[in-house]
Amino acid sequence: MNFKLKTTVLILLGLFVNCQNKEQKQSKPNVILVIVDDMGFSDLGAYGSEISTPNIDRLAAEGVRFSNAYNTSKCFPSRACILTGLYSQQTGYNKDFKQPMRNAITLGELFKSAGYTTLWSGKHHSTENPIDRGFDHYSGLLDGASNHFNPGKQREGEATPAHKVGKTRSWIIEGEIFTPYTPESKDFYTTDTFTDYALDWINEIEAEQPFFLYLSYTAPHDPLMAWPEDIKKYEDKYNDGYEAIREARFKKQLELGILPKNSKLSIAYHKKWSTLSEEKRKEESRTMAVYAAMIDRIDQNIGRLTDKLKEHGTLKNTLILFTSDNGASGEVVNVPGGTGEIGAATNWKSLGKNWANVSNTPYKFFKNWSHEGGIKTPLIAYWPEKIKASNRVVHTPVHFIDFMKTFSELLGIDYPSNYKGEEIIPSPGISFLKALKNQKTDAKTRAIFWEWTKGKAIRKGDWKLVAYDGVWELYDLKNDPIEQNNVIAKNPAVEEELKKLHLKWMAETKK
Repeated sequence: MNFKLKTTVLILLGLFVNCQNKEQKQSKPNVILVIVDDMGFSDLGAYGSEISTPNIDRLAAEGVRFSNAYNTSKCFPSRACILTGLYSQQTGYNKDFKQPMRNAITLGELFKSAGYTTLWSGKHHSTENPIDRGFDHYSGLLDGASNHFNPGKQREGEATPAHKVGKTRSWIIEGEIFTPYTPESKDFYTTDTFTDYALDWINEIEAEQPFFLYLSYTAPHDPLMAWPEDIKKYEDKYNDGYEAIREARFKKQLELGILPKNSKLSIAYHKKWSTLSEEKRKEESRTMAVYAAMIDRIDQNIGRLTDKLKEHGTLKNTLILFTSDNGASGEVVNVPGGTGEIGAATNWKSLGKNWANVSNTPYKFFKNWSHEGGIKTPLIAYWPEKIKASNRVVHTPVHFIDFMKTFSELLGIDYPSNYKGEEIIPSPGISFLKALKNQKTDAKTRAIFWEWTKGKAIRKGDWKLVAYDGVWELYDLKNDPIEQNNVIAKNPAVEEELKKLHLKWMAETKK
């Protein structure tokens, strides 16, 4: 072969290899995991709500909805769980977030090992810097909750922002910690700002370079604060009260197929609207209007995100997952000295049990409980290139521990037994990738466990044993999906079996 011909062959071979490598890179899907804070099971239009969420609803209509997706009932254990694929008891996050997540790799470290650019914007609820756990970029709230308009000090020309007493929140921008963080811009609002961070990073990434984005919002966690133009949309929406909204949501859920046909609306834990004074009704109507506005703003930002992916040319091959870290919260935070209207930066307002009961329709109880109202979450998966049978509802139970296994299967990477010299506990999760592709999965009969403060539970198949403050109850979720009929007295053998499994799990995970 002469020199000229040999050179030509080598050039062509090089071009072929480069094209092959580029195609391989382009074949890897981008993955975006969106998690919101303290949002109830029924708060999206696709799950029964009257709140305007057209962008998220489109993801559901063109993707998959899960009706039995579970978190841990509390923010930081849920977030540690979804990041590591381990129960919070295995990482040390079942009681305290002021420590490294032990025994585990993070999703950032997993995707980084597959050649992805790794991005994290928003809430962490830990003391670990995500830059040290596999993320190329991190900006957001290191703590649990903050003022949505100004997490820092009073700015010139403004009233004092509402903060929890004695709580100075830490913020990180590109790995640098600020305690406190006082944004210069008067347009700062957590939901918008977290999205801004993410969009700026995506702008810098080449279209053929795959990325993993963890977009972790703090809304609609209290303080309930929203832009006036968003609140205005809902000013009169909630004047009819708890019963009317809850019943309308339940009816819509049945029509959507989110609930089994044999579902019944659980016994109400809210007050009767008719018993409230006119002044109290106005306050409660305003409270829910602000909460709805916060969710509306999340949806607007999901629209901004999908628009950016279209512009980036990568929407079709992007897997987007949307979920919430626990059920709606009945906790009430009282911040002394708060002034101004509900929704303003000067007023720390909580949702409260009455509206939280509505948000968790059709279930009972709230955040911190291991009953369905505390642990059941919306979960939407959208992936145009792979989800062909769209607008489906998947009823197979899935848990936050399953995300790591799902992504491992997606990437073709085995979960490591050792990382940087430290022993790693295998994830107990099961991949739900088959469910996204409308294939059969073996997850229906496995046991799933919960334990947080006074709450604990185990679900195995359709049986669920659950307790709050030490009192066990047993429910047949096939015939009683809303947990209304405690059948523990009639099924002592089932009770005994599930108790033993739960004790065994507790002993194994707390080593």
